[in-house]
Amino acid sequence: MAKDKITVVGTGNVGATTAHIAATRRLGEIVLLDIVKGLAQGKALDMAEASGLYGSEQRIVGTTDWSAAAGSDVVIVTSGVPRKPGMSRDDLLATNANIVKSVSQQIAAHCPDAFVIVVCNPLDAMVYAVAKTTGFPQRRIVGMAGALDSARFCYFLATELGVCVDDIHCVLMGGHGDDMVPLPRFTTVGGVPIAQFLSETKIAELVERTRKGGIEVVNLLGYSAYYAPAAGAVKMAEAILRDTRGVFSCSAYCRDEYEVGGYFVGVPAVLGRRGVEWVIELDLDDSEKQQFGESLAHVKELVADVDRML
Repeated sequence: MAKDKITVVGTGNVGATTAHIAATRRLGEIVLLDIVKGLAQGKALDMAEASGLYGSEQRIVGTTDWSAAAGSDVVIVTSGVPRKPGMSRDDLLATNANIVKSVSQQIAAHCPDAFVIVVCNPLDAMVYAVAKTTGFPQRRIVGMAGALDSARFCYFLATELGVCVDDIHCVLMGGHGDDMVPLPRFTTVGGVPIAQFLSETKIAELVERTRKGGIEVVNLLGYSAYYAPAAGAVKMAEAILRDTRGVFSCSAYCRDEYEVGGYFVGVPAVLGRRGVEWVIELDLDDSEKQQFGESLAHVKELVADVDRML
């Protein structure tokens, strides 16, 4: 039986860590791809040399040649640049839209049957860019952000309560950024709503920390997080490749769902071998609907800007 194949585009901190975690999870053959000569090759060789130490027999190769990605089952796109001092929002959008467009053209040419997981910002707009450029069915394209934000929220809650993080389940919706919408009403500890354990004030405090989770790491490190984003991307790839039907908060295409009207935005969805198997529709209250609507409006603005750049 042929092994699954994963291509990771971009071998910076997020990309290289994604490949490493995928190797330790034994998800299949791994291709690291980067435009910088020697970078992907060197990191792939380092990982391959370590494989015997953690019991992995996965083939790991690094390259600048897209032909090596042919036949990939999943492509994880981590390429793009972070916002730098003096860079306007439009500059960031234009730079990353052009990078993602170029990558998407290569994916369409070399990996026409692949599922695509996008891990670059501004996320929801970059997922749209991949969809528009590749022309792939929407169910085969998804953005990783909600899995990361959910993991952060669960960790903060577990630390506050002194419980196992595995026993906490939460849902986040909306765009990836300051206007994401954590949903405490749908967050549980061992199946019990968190309102049974924490005050509204404390929950609001942890929600706000979750919204600012990315910048908290940046302020400490001086650059963006990569362990947790990479883990989120691999978890989603595993759900697709192994058909686990896992439930993830992720950027998925919605038309009638939540009356979105045809955009990729953060929602709870089931991931399996067909990609996005279905979007879970929650019965939101008026406040949650308002917050989601405001977040969606921002996503639509970003998409409109990117659309003009493609």
